[in-house]
Order: sequence, then structure tokens, then C-alpha cells
Amino acid sequence: MYVHYCEEEECEEWGGWGNSPSPAVPTRWWCFEHFPHKSYEQEQALKRKLEAAERGNIIQ
Repeated sequence: MYVHYCEEEECEEWGGWGNSPSPAVPTRWWCFEHFPHKSYEQEQALKRKLEAAERGNIIQ
């Protein structure tokens, strides 16, 4: 098992979302928030999650 972290600068999250166009190209890894190939539904779910977290921080 390999440890992959997100390729986005200053992100220290686990890179559980890997993508490679072919076996000849090294796999690039991102966390879910930075994964560039999300569907519209996944984008909307992430947006709701981030908004809810932001509201929680404002209340606290």
C-alpha cells in the first residue's frame, strides 16, 4: 500500500482520488475537494458540505 497525498499546494489531505489517462502516464492524486473530475452532483454535495461547515464556524 502506498501513501498518496493531494497534489494541490498546501493541502495535506489524503489523496484517495487518483487518475491516469493510461498505464504509461503516472497517476496523479487529489483529495475529494480538489479532484478535478467530479460530476455535477458531487460538486453540489461538496458545496453544501462546505457551506454547512462555514455556518457552523460562524455560529461557534
